Amino acid sequence: MEGRIDAAVFPGQGSQRTGMGRDFFEQVPESRHTYEEAADILGWDIAAVCFADDWRLHLTQYTQPCIVTTEIAMLRGLFARYGFSPTLFGGHSLGEFTALVAADALPFAAALKIVQERGRLMQEAVQAGAGAMTAVIADELNPEVIANLLDGLLVDVANANSDRQIVLSGETGAVAEAESRIQSALSDLPSLRFVRLNVSAPFHSRFLAPILVPFEKALQELGDDLDPAAAGRVTSNYRGGFHSGGREELIESLVLQISHTVRWKQNMVCLASRADSIWEIGPGRPLREFFRTIGVACTSVTTHEAAERAFAAAA
Repeated sequence: MEGRIDAAVFPGQGSQRTGMGRDFFEQVPESRHTYEEAADILGWDIAAVCFADDWRLHLTQYTQPCIVTTEIAMLRGLFARYGFSPTLFGGHSLGEFTALVAADALPFAAALKIVQERGRLMQEAVQAGAGAMTAVIADELNPEVIANLLDGLLVDVANANSDRQIVLSGETGAVAEAESRIQSALSDLPSLRFVRLNVSAPFHSRFLAPILVPFEKALQELGDDLDPAAAGRVTSNYRGGFHSGGREELIESLVLQISHTVRWKQNMVCLASRADSIWEIGPGRPLREFFRTIGVACTSVTTHEAAERAFAAAA
């Protein structure tokens, strides 16, 4: 891969699975050390939560540090085994924090503390059952048309993932009404369907606005070592393009990401315009399918065995 510009992208919450990262933990010392380091930082056994059938893996406060730890453990393992050292980075929602760690824009220890607090705040923001999220799936979705159909509803566009998937987030009854409106207005779209997401709160919506101030406080306190220059290699979910500007702009983008649309399609276009290859690193591979919708190949590494195959093919 010498001479190529590689980009690494990281999926976010929802990609977790029992046993994620275990093969890296067992076979690559650098990966094992990452889990041990994370446990020392946070004071609880992240590996045990990831590898066993532990209910905490799906509790947001624990899910977020578990995913970030697993993704960084995998990335460090790929560097140790294959010399994989990407230049550009992107992450979907929570994955943006992994991307900042990977780009040396945010220390691993600080990132774990930040996402644990982020998860706690998000978990407590909305009463269970009061909010919902649904993925609208069809060919050639128009974000403006979808947004217009939400007029007057307590529903927001949470993720603009691709021309084939837009995720909505909001009050439970209003989300159901949004599905009904879209079904009626766009019934002629091929393969139009809705998939409800198994989430504990309406993420990336106006309902998370109350936690912006406490999360900004946490970022200010824990993010002393944020490096805005290094963050210039990471795409911003909130702004759509690469991070730029000073520390305060970086913090603002990470804070507003919580209650605003994840502009993932724009992130993909930016990365693809500068990278020769895209690698998805994480416990799941949702991002690979999104890249396909813009005609870009993305290699997904979800296990150590998958890494062996992928790097053998790239050699």
